[in-house]
Amino acid sequence: MNPTALMIMLLSLAIGTTMALVSHHWLLAWIGLEINTLAIIPLMTKTPHPRAIEAATKYFLTQASASALILFSATMNAWKTGEWSITLLSDPYTITLSMALMMKLGLAPLHFWLPEVIQGIPLSTGLILSTWQKIAPMTLLLQISHLTDLNLLITMGLASILVGGWGGINQTQLRKIMAFSSIGHLGWMVLILKFNPQLTLFNFLLYITMTAAMFFSLMSISSTKISEISSSWPKSPILVTTMMLVLLSLAGLPPLTGFSPKLLIILELVKQNTLLLASVTMLASLLALFFYLRLTYVMILTLPPHIPPSSTHWRMTKNSPLAATLTTLALLIFPLSPTFLLIM
Repeated sequence: MNPTALMIMLLSLAIGTTMALVSHHWLLAWIGLEINTLAIIPLMTKTPHPRAIEAATKYFLTQASASALILFSATMNAWKTGEWSITLLSDPYTITLSMALMMKLGLAPLHFWLPEVIQGIPLSTGLILSTWQKIAPMTLLLQISHLTDLNLLITMGLASILVGGWGGINQTQLRKIMAFSSIGHLGWMVLILKFNPQLTLFNFLLYITMTAAMFFSLMSISSTKISEISSSWPKSPILVTTMMLVLLSLAGLPPLTGFSPKLLIILELVKQNTLLLASVTMLASLLALFFYLRLTYVMILTLPPHIPPSSTHWRMTKNSPLAATLTTLALLIFPLSPTFLLIM
């Protein structure tokens, strides 16, 4: 892609997200979401392939439907209350706005577009779609969290955790696995949204850090299939080892970063006397743990580690300091979690 066009698209993404973050008005928030949607579509189709065109079309139709629902609900709410304020919602339109924002995020049962779209686009665009594109809808959902229906959040949260686990078990494509991982993590965030919005924000920040670290690692070894990462040890043993640890962090194993939000969410659910919900959530997370462990097994344990006599750095793209920083954060934040929670 032309560097000038790329810069314009990335700048538009930043402007759209910033507009949605700073607005107190539903119309301005809707405009920010639309700018975001339109700016990422050229990035999806920068590789002129029918699969990329199909993914961009699916993404556009889904996001356009969700945006239309947001605009309709906000207009009807303004007609009823006389206000466009984001935090002033009447009862029937809170549910429709919440559902529209969850469709934009890719929560179950409105998740079907997400794995197909991420599978059809390059890893770099998949990184943007899995992290940056979720900031604006998640922020709007956090702003209306005190008005949303608790049963709706619990139902969609549990459904997303189950779908994220079941969907990823039989996958061989790494991008689809990351998509189902995203669905599962978003389920944890939505589950606790009504009880403790600050914990949802904390979980979201750690999710972005871990997912970005994983995507940067996959981009470094140019792998999109499980069969490709199984032979990636000779390329860079250290990178493959850190990738394995990042996967275990995404799975939520202690003492890595990903254990922190899961532990705090379970403790909050127990504190709210929802023991059954906490138990079902922990059991459902074992599904996702299975395919994360399968990936680590394929990467590290299928063949004994061996380093070839010749250098193979030509097979890798150049590592960036940002990738190293994100990987470090994705592995070592757990001891600092109480400090972050006190700040938030």
